[in-house]
Amino acid sequence: MSDQIHIRTEGRAGRITLTRPKALNALSYEMCLEIERALDAWRDDDAVSLVLIDAEGDKAFCAGGDVQQLYETARAGDYAFARRFWADEYRLNAKIAEYPKPFVALMQGFVMGGGVGISCHGSHRIVCDSTRIAMPECSIGLVPDVGGSLLLARAPGLLGEYLGTTGTRMGPGDAIHCGFADTYVPQEGWGKLTAELTETGDTDLIARHASSAPEADLRSHTQRIGAHFGAVTLRDIIASLQGEDDGFARDTLGAMQRNSPLSMACTIEMIRTLRNEGAGIRRALGLEYRYTYRSMEQGDFLEGVRAAIIDKDRNPAWQHDPDRLPDAAVSEMLAPLDAGIPTFEEEETT
Repeated sequence: MSDQIHIRTEGRAGRITLTRPKALNALSYEMCLEIERALDAWRDDDAVSLVLIDAEGDKAFCAGGDVQQLYETARAGDYAFARRFWADEYRLNAKIAEYPKPFVALMQGFVMGGGVGISCHGSHRIVCDSTRIAMPECSIGLVPDVGGSLLLARAPGLLGEYLGTTGTRMGPGDAIHCGFADTYVPQEGWGKLTAELTETGDTDLIARHASSAPEADLRSHTQRIGAHFGAVTLRDIIASLQGEDDGFARDTLGAMQRNSPLSMACTIEMIRTLRNEGAGIRRALGLEYRYTYRSMEQGDFLEGVRAAIIDKDRNPAWQHDPDRLPDAAVSEMLAPLDAGIPTFEEEETT
């Protein structure tokens, strides 16, 4: 077992603890594989009644996937590594969403990208005052993935389009309101809750520790978000926001102007497709994989990572301007793959 993650059984619980607090518990490829092996081992183990995932440190449960290795291998001409990583990671996300035993996640601090994928598909998702959940992938030329597109599609009204294209961070109240979390438990009570869950394996105990969540700030913007994000295209949404002179519209435009237009347009298309279909986790992961598979050769991923993580100049040269983004570019990124899309069953990627 690596020094990035601590996996063990305690009492009635299978325990997974991320142990990279200095790296904000960024999720590596090996961590994904270790989590999956543990879930497979515990699935039919009668001694394990539930799975509990948490993380060391106060700043983050998991601030996202460790994308630097994906960038480095792709720059060297190896696109297969990242494609395999995404296929294996998405298989894990599906496994968590469909896991037959309770899957409890304690999410403090930043929960972003890959961190969402290993927590927000669980059956019992617990947040606290410090929780900040977001899907900021459009800022590095990706789309909300790890099944995040499905969570966004299921959010109330058109909050999914707003959250997906802006990367807005949700506090505990917003996370519950938008369907990324279930229960608010003050963090000072997590130690006692963990001890009780470990001893008994009884998730009914969570309700005894729950408190009223803070107010969902996004509730007050629901009507405004619906008015703007109901527009047909990304171009139309931006034009609608530009037609308003208020703080919300200016802040929203500011967030979107930092992101890849191609990523945002594809995000909108994916969310609407999933919502209209009433789709499930595997359909969502399949759509996401179409994009991520192409993201290095045809998308903005390499430029987005360069600007945000490698050179850190925060000045990406995106391929498209939102005013001149051709519809065909979106269609091409989300078109079925010639080689087919993995089912995210283990035999498909091993």
